[in-house]
Amino acid sequence: MNTRTLSRRLRSPRGFTLTEILIAIALIVAVVTLSVTNLIAVSNGGNQDIVKSFISDTMQTPLLNYRNNTGSFPSTDEGLKALITQPMSKMGWKGPYVTTKDVPKDPWGVEYRYRFPGVKNPDGYDLWSLGPDKIEGTADDIGNW
Repeated sequence: MNTRTLSRRLRSPRGFTLTEILIAIALIVAVVTLSVTNLIAVSNGGNQDIVKSFISDTMQTPLLNYRNNTGSFPSTDEGLKALITQPMSKMGWKGPYVTTKDVPKDPWGVEYRYRFPGVKNPDGYDLWSLGPDKIEGTADDIGNW
């Protein structure tokens, strides 16, 4: 091998072929797609846990305190706003019972739904989130039932 050929090989390394580049891009796209899909699934599962905790733990105490002070849970018309602002018809109100200025929203940006007397809890109240699809009455609704 002469010096001219050796010098040419050292100066111009072989590049990637179009096929090799396309395969690399396809692999990167596949990995990113799987990662994003798994991240969304984990995020939705976390949001559902947040809603369950909010309904069963965070709101239960203020609602029970409200009932103890006024004699009943807020009516459906009064809603959760009664925990923040005293309804005109309630005597014994010693709130506010929550520290937020507005009715809380679920992780999907929708206000929690409230009903008293409850349909699913006839002896108490129904409190629920519409879930990720934001449609009432579907399988992903999350409530205290």
